[in-house]
Amino acid sequence: MRRVVLALLAVLPVCGPALAADPAGLWLTETGSSRVKITPCGGGYCGTIVSAPGKALDAKNPDPALRSRSVVGVQILNAQKADGPSYTGSLYNPNDGKTYSGSLRLTGPNALEVSGCVMSVFCKSQTWTRVN
Repeated sequence: MRRVVLALLAVLPVCGPALAADPAGLWLTETGSSRVKITPCGGGYCGTIVSAPGKALDAKNPDPALRSRSVVGVQILNAQKADGPSYTGSLYNPNDGKTYSGSLRLTGPNALEVSGCVMSVFCKSQTWTRVN
């Protein structure tokens, strides 16, 4: 019995990191046009655009004073509530200037599913790819 317990304890450190998936890092959006840096914040994760094509202005922002700013540096993801394997919160879409209820969930070591919903019924998901 003692050998079995010692064998299990010896294996746990090897399994630990695989079980504790961390979405922090740099991600390429599904279209491949923008990169988002996800970092720990609060009890979950936040995401900020770090690169986008062209002028990349926040032209659809509901606040007219912000429409001439670059989307680079804008926090678009605030998912601070753990919900099983996912984190839920809000997701800002600079393409339409709207904020949606959102979630993120790792689906593999280099794949992140990001979802935005309207009225928790109409949802759209994208798979982002980790940038090494």
